[in-house]
Amino acid sequence: MDHRIRKWLKWSLLYCVCLAGLAGCQHRSSTQPAPMPPSPGSPLEQGQEPSAKPPDKGSQAPQPLLQMSLDEKIGQMIFAGIDGEQMNPETRGLLQNDHVGGLILYKPNVKNSGQLVNLLNTLKRANAGNKAPLWLGMDEEGGRVTRLPDEMVKTPANQTIGRTANPAFAYGVGSLLGKELSAYGLNVDFAPVLDVNSNPNNPVIGDRSFGTTASLVSSMGVQTMKGLQEQRVLPVLKHFPGHGDTSVDSHVGLPVVQNDLNRLRKLELIPFAEAFKKQADAVMVAHTLLPRIDAKVPASLSREIMTNLLRNEMGYDGVIMTDDMTMGAIEQNYTLGEAAVQSVLAGTNVVLVGHEYGKVTAVIQALRQAVQDHRIPEETIDQSVARILKLKQKYQVKDTPVPVPDVDSLNASVKDLLKTYMH
Repeated sequence: MDHRIRKWLKWSLLYCVCLAGLAGCQHRSSTQPAPMPPSPGSPLEQGQEPSAKPPDKGSQAPQPLLQMSLDEKIGQMIFAGIDGEQMNPETRGLLQNDHVGGLILYKPNVKNSGQLVNLLNTLKRANAGNKAPLWLGMDEEGGRVTRLPDEMVKTPANQTIGRTANPAFAYGVGSLLGKELSAYGLNVDFAPVLDVNSNPNNPVIGDRSFGTTASLVSSMGVQTMKGLQEQRVLPVLKHFPGHGDTSVDSHVGLPVVQNDLNRLRKLELIPFAEAFKKQADAVMVAHTLLPRIDAKVPASLSREIMTNLLRNEMGYDGVIMTDDMTMGAIEQNYTLGEAAVQSVLAGTNVVLVGHEYGKVTAVIQALRQAVQDHRIPEETIDQSVARILKLKQKYQVKDTPVPVPDVDSLNASVKDLLKTYMH
């Protein structure tokens, strides 16, 4: 009897060991390491590394996502503007109550280098209780679109860089912009502009474009993107599917572009397609109406453009962001909250609400209500947040405070770059 028991125990133990080994193999094969390792101390460091496969194709969700409430998930999908040059109760509420995952700063938020660093460090500390670090970004294109402190020597406009037709210059500018932003504690640049300046009457693009041909914009734009990535600053390509052939500024009204898909494929989409081949991670969609593609809603609310064209036809697998939803193109034609719901249903991962606390909270509430009403499946929210967390991990985003940068040293780098490439 004892012999039979010992034999039974032996085989039972062997069976359990085999099962454990099989489970371990299956677990290891289901995940792959992220392209960039997580930074020490990052809240994401403790979670499971997300799969390299797209989150909406059955890949394993990052561990922080599995631990998030609905409110925390929706917060990660918001990039919000804030008021003032220092922390206020509304901004603190956005971080600690609404769990907003990204903040964009504009010129009114910036007084000087010391103030900017103090503000950013305070924002990071206020985010300490959240499960993911903060995206902190600004529009730093160079030229006339700059948000950094006035004591910084400015980089030239894209048009000036494009006229040199020197990709090494574009890369140098991108790397320098990334170095500057990173020195202040920022980690997102809403740049480069990949619009082809095909309409001389365009009131909003102009010298923000590298040039009038798709090939020039492609080569210069991709190198600027690569330079930013080198500094672990996230480049957000804009304004898909092209804002270069508009005669209305989307800040004040809704531009209508009469180009069809064939035209876009031959011109406007080329720079974006080239950037996608070079591992572009984030793209901003414009508030432009293209009636020959989708006659009902602008690109930023269009499933035809964001899902069918951008995702399915062009194979883009990164994060999709809207342009600022408080711009005239949206506010004059839609209720802000409903527009945000439509945008998420159409394929947006991140909704940018650049101005006014009440507008940010209105968007958050509308998205929450849409999920509760089963208009937006929570799976859709999960897919977006998985992409966002994966990207924060890839760029080693962390809420570590930084010292005030050496402005003289940064300015010397700008002067050296301009001396090298501009004669």
